Amino acid sequence: MAQRSDVDVYLSALLQSTGFKDYGPNGLQIEGRPQVRRLVSGVTASLALIDAAIEAEADAVLVHHGLFWRGHDGCITGWLKQRVQRLLAHDINLLAYHLPLDAHPQFGNNAQLGLRMGVSADARFGEQSLGFIGTPEAPLTTRDLLERLARMSGRTPSIIGGDARPLRRIAWCTGGAQSYFEAAIAAGADVFVTGEMSEPQVHLARETGVAFIACGHHASERYGVQALGEHLAGQFGIEHRYIEIDNPA
Repeated sequence: MAQRSDVDVYLSALLQSTGFKDYGPNGLQIEGRPQVRRLVSGVTASLALIDAAIEAEADAVLVHHGLFWRGHDGCITGWLKQRVQRLLAHDINLLAYHLPLDAHPQFGNNAQLGLRMGVSADARFGEQSLGFIGTPEAPLTTRDLLERLARMSGRTPSIIGGDARPLRRIAWCTGGAQSYFEAAIAAGADVFVTGEMSEPQVHLARETGVAFIACGHHASERYGVQALGEHLAGQFGIEHRYIEIDNPA
């Protein structure tokens, strides 16, 4: 068993959560019972995840995408009321870490995606140094990379551009980081991997010869929260279970 306050303080220090300019609050978003015996993790604090955590008799839920975001009007109504109400009614803590979980060099989304691609980051790029770039641990073709990402995500990634060059430098940033593509090109990338694609990246990929791969926002951000949850289980002697809520985005 762990004290909620100890887990909260530990995560803040581990993820250096106060050092990021983020889109919403990081840390304890909903306060529940003071002791944590059973932790459930998931990508997003959706109603489906909350209901699954209730069924699992969780004391705390750990997510990447929390409930509160910059620009929200502060009203607890509609879908937000339902989620908050469920958590409060069952006295469940909600811990959410957005950019700090993307950036962590061991448990972060980018670090965990790099492990699955077979690439270790040796440099950072982009706003708040959230983008990772490195050299493959073994020679890797674009086809090899696509196959690895397909196995990881359970879907066929989208790829644009690429001039058949060797993949000496691979850059990536999970989630909706398509705007990092230009910075990845400037950092020397031969390919850039992220979750989503927007219209401008298509033209950049075609014109520069640097391939752009989108493997799904949710799919690219599943592994950081799992790794962090397992770490907390070992650190505090608590139970941990990751619950997958399918999301095609």
